[in-house]
Amino acid sequence: MSSELKYWHKSMLQNRYILELKIWTIENDKNYPESYKYRLVCVDKKTGNKILFDNHSPKGHHFHINNKEYQYEFTDEDNLIRDFEKLIFEHFGVKL
Repeated sequence: MSSELKYWHKSMLQNRYILELKIWTIENDKNYPESYKYRLVCVDKKTGNKILFDNHSPKGHHFHINNKEYQYEFTDEDNLIRDFEKLIFEHFGVKL
């Protein structure tokens, strides 16, 4: 397995929300058939509420809203980021 960090961004929004996005390209790994590994997270440091998208083995593509976990239908990197941004706006009222 070979991996390369394709994208990384970490920032603070409105002095309240911690945002971090990491996307790797992965070669020759049956656990990542789309050749992507990702972890996108936004945490409200005031309340501890979070939105998290990731795809670690053995769970595959999924996301978390606070302590609840949901399956995620991954199509591509652009839609992944759009879906992440949409949930952040819906739950935190923050537009990225």
